Formats: sequence, structure tokens, C-alpha cells
Amino acid sequence: MSTNQKTGAWRSPARRCSTPIHTESRSTADPVQEILQSKGRSLLPLNGSSGPLTVERDEPKAIDREAWSVLIADDHPVVREGLVTLIERQPDMRVVAQASNGREALEQFLAHRPDVTLLDVRMSLMDGIDTLTSIREKDPLARVAIITSYQSEEDIYRALRAGAQGYILKDAEPGELAQCIRAVACGRTWIPAQVGAKLAKRVADQELTPRETDVLDLVAAGKSNKEIGVAFGISEATVKVHMTHLLEKLKVGGRTEAINVAVKRGLVRLDVPAAA
Repeated sequence: MSTNQKTGAWRSPARRCSTPIHTESRSTADPVQEILQSKGRSLLPLNGSSGPLTVERDEPKAIDREAWSVLIADDHPVVREGLVTLIERQPDMRVVAQASNGREALEQFLAHRPDVTLLDVRMSLMDGIDTLTSIREKDPLARVAIITSYQSEEDIYRALRAGAQGYILKDAEPGELAQCIRAVACGRTWIPAQVGAKLAKRVADQELTPRETDVLDLVAAGKSNKEIGVAFGISEATVKVHMTHLLEKLKVGGRTEAINVAVKRGLVRLDVPAAA
């Protein structure tokens, strides 16, 4: 690998992203753009979504074009093998590495510097979003897409804030996965319509403070106000103030409802087995 490859200057998307793209513009206010514009990117959702829309056309299968290199990180071997099979069927893509956890994904990224990295959200050692953050710290030009079964508002929001350029669900059609990889490889953002809608809702929600998030975690763990106060070295009265703000921001009337909403939005995770 050359020095340029190690510094991130190795990518030359213009040579492989010259296929004409049909663009249709819809002038509606879209809060999702706040996140993407802060990262210097624009939205590339699927057909049928509101807001600015860019429709990606399938690229011609040029056999003399260098293939996009892809790294796959997922903690389920069956899922990894399925993704490898789907991607290897594309004449313009090749899988250069696989990883079963976040730490291994970071190591494989640094070793191979792929054009596109596909990260699962829920992985051991480091989850997908923490791995994404670490990859972007090492290489700000890294192109990463999240592939997951989860589509909670918080997971989507965190992923886009961390710099993900794509977010695709594991029940997507194989053609959508290929479109996502090509879009991300060419420096575009690819978000399905249903994911974009949840992101828009999350952007509109009030942000919890770090302390409110800590309190919410212990509420979900079944702790009382007194126990929460002891855990954080604050008075029970202060905990009640945090609880009042929590309930207002989550738009709920009590602790049980707050936990249900928090789990649904992905603000907290209960200790139950889950496949991502």
C-alpha cells in the first residue's frame, strides 16, 4: 500500500462515479438536512420520500473498471456470508475483509482501507457507531454505511451524527444494498425513506442532557429516585427535577411510559438477547 493510501488521499471517485445521475428537486423544509449539512453532505433517499430527492440510476457494468472494495462487519457468521455472496455477485464490487466485532472491524479497516465499510450496529467489544467514530477519527474521508435490523430513532440519529453516509436495513432488497454501496462509494448519502422519516422525527425531538440520560438509564433499570440520588451523589429532590424534565421531553405521564418510549426510540437498551 502506498503512502497516499494510508493517508486517505488514495480514493479517486471521479473516475468511477461518472455515470449521469438524474436529479429531481422538491422544495420542502427538511430537518434531516441539518445533520447532513453539518457534515458537508446531501441526502440521497429512495423514491417516495419527501424533501430534496436524488434518484440513483444503476451504473453500467464496465468490466474494465476497478471494483469497489468492501469491508463487512457483523457479529453473525451467517449474515456475513450472505452479505459476501450478494456483494460478490456485483461485477463492480469485491469483499476485501470481514470482521465479527467492532475492534476487529477497526483493525481490518486500517489494514485494507476499503472504499466502503458496512457496519452492523450491535456488535461486541465496540458497537457499530463507536466503531464508526473510531474509523472516522483515523480517516475522516472513510466512507461507511450502517447495515442493521434496528431502525430506532436514536440509532439512526447517532449513526448520521457520527458520519455514516448510508443506513440500510437487513430486510432490504439485494438491489438496494448494491445501490447503497455505490452511492456511498461515490461520496453520496443513501437513506431509505422510512429511515429518513424517523430521523426527521428524532431531529425535531428535544435533546436529553447527559445527566437526564444517566437518570433515564437507572429508571429503566428499576431504580427509585432515592437510589438514583445515591448513585449520582445528588439529592432526591434534584432527581425529581430531572424526572420532571425527562417526562416533559419524552411527552409522557409516568415512569413506565417513559421507559416504553425510551426503549422504542433507542434511548435505552434493556438487557435482552437481540440479533442486529
